[in-house]
Amino acid sequence: MGVQGLTTLLEKHREIYRPVWFRRSRLVIDGCNILYLLYFNSGLDQSHGGEYAAFEVLVEKFVKALRDCGISPYVVLDGGSDLTDKKLETVTLRAQDRIKKAHRAAEGSGGGILPQLVKIVFVQTLARLEVPVAVCYGEADQELAALANEWQCPLLSNDSDFFIFDLPAGLLTFSDFEWEAVRRIGSQSYIPCKSYNTSSACIVLDIRRQLLPAFAALAGNDYVKLQRMEACIRWAQFAPPDCGTASHLEGLLCWLRRFDRPRDAFEAALGLMGELSRKRQEEVLKGLSLGMNEYKVPPSTLKTFFIHGKVPPAKEEVASLVPSWTRLMLTQARLAPDVLDVLLLRRLKLSIPVDHADMPSAHRISRPLRQVMYGLLLGKGTAVTERDRDGLQLKFIPVQPVLTAATKGLKLNSLDKAEPSQRLQVLLEALGVTEASLSGLPPQLRLVVAATCYWLRRAEPPPEEALLKALLLGLSTGDTLRHRADLRLRNHQRRQQLDVVVNHAFNEWQTCLKVGFQLNQLLNFPLPEPQIASSTAALTSSCQPISFQRKTPATCGPRNTARTESI
Repeated sequence: MGVQGLTTLLEKHREIYRPVWFRRSRLVIDGCNILYLLYFNSGLDQSHGGEYAAFEVLVEKFVKALRDCGISPYVVLDGGSDLTDKKLETVTLRAQDRIKKAHRAAEGSGGGILPQLVKIVFVQTLARLEVPVAVCYGEADQELAALANEWQCPLLSNDSDFFIFDLPAGLLTFSDFEWEAVRRIGSQSYIPCKSYNTSSACIVLDIRRQLLPAFAALAGNDYVKLQRMEACIRWAQFAPPDCGTASHLEGLLCWLRRFDRPRDAFEAALGLMGELSRKRQEEVLKGLSLGMNEYKVPPSTLKTFFIHGKVPPAKEEVASLVPSWTRLMLTQARLAPDVLDVLLLRRLKLSIPVDHADMPSAHRISRPLRQVMYGLLLGKGTAVTERDRDGLQLKFIPVQPVLTAATKGLKLNSLDKAEPSQRLQVLLEALGVTEASLSGLPPQLRLVVAATCYWLRRAEPPPEEALLKALLLGLSTGDTLRHRADLRLRNHQRRQQLDVVVNHAFNEWQTCLKVGFQLNQLLNFPLPEPQIASSTAALTSSCQPISFQRKTPATCGPRNTARTESI
């Protein structure tokens, strides 16, 4: 999550950054960070369900720019939540803030919410372009640094944590990575960018290199919170008088210059915190030491995966609960990291799409699908705590796994070896469709249509006719129809504000598609995996407020008038 304020501090010292004409090299990419930046910096829609087809094109252009310059990208993504829960408080507070931001966006003020299916589109596009991708079991920071260190190549990210890691080939900041302005020297193409390394930073900031991780820990990290440290020590008071309005980081830097070793600095910091019990002193020292250790570069576990396809070794608590076949699929990005949170922590963080607080959570409709997934992962009896929205509040809801007639007898350890017909029946039973009803469809549309049927039976209120028409056009195989739907919807979006009810219906549809997609992955693809970008191409603005008389839609089966949520 970065060192708060460090990027701003370094912007005052641009001489740290070295201009580079980057070409003909491996490049390790912080996938989650670049995914967000590519989407948010592009001006793509953040409030009307997402522009997935346009984002797919953007990723294609990004990869092409790299390859035109002889750059070989290796993308590493975060996996499940940290098992120590050191970031749980921070993550929970951010989720609460995101609920309020999503509500404001639904009312027409502001955006900044990543659409629900963007990560799937990112991964699918990279796979289609044959870009190597790996997902970690937990946070990716140390794995990214380890791989860049092992290969002696740069790392691409805007995460300020990487200003602290000692990377031999440096950090390329995405904000200075001009991939859209590829230039040529003779027959060679290159990307103009800026390179950061800790040696230059330590010279300019006048700090010993061994103290840089201590600086990050004292500035505030996931073990010792910035606000709590600042309540005890006002670091800005140590800035020189001629510094003007100094930040806490500038004051901390000045204070640290008197020390040679991190331990000495930590003990001196304790002295600035006033009277503390011995127990509290030990807690603070332990937190600071652990926070500093976050910036050690371990041996890479992903190098052999990228080169030989071998499953990376896992810690004992992961290996004992996560079967090896699922670990391989997780690392290959063919299985959602949500599986790790369910298996290891018995909880799941649900996304927060743009939605009005007066509407129910869009995830409620897809909860029965997740219950089937929990049953496959955990069996019966162990509840999973779902973090979801209720109005403007964050709620933690215990949800029981469900075993269906089709899932009985299936075990996670051998799920990948179960008969294809049985795995298909589990998926179809969960979605409430038959194999015969899907047989006339193109294979790539069967899962999308099945998830849409599930949504139509359960959506409350029934979807607008305009949204149904957009879905039908969008799911058609004709590019002309898809283009007409996209054009019509875009024109209406420009003229009118977001319709809360239609927006909510589209959110529900996306959650049903997403969970159906994840369940299909867990069952080892009994239905072909649809390409999300092309399946939703005409729906980028489908939550516009075209006025139609509300009707109960024709459904793919009997409609459930009452919700059946066994919690």
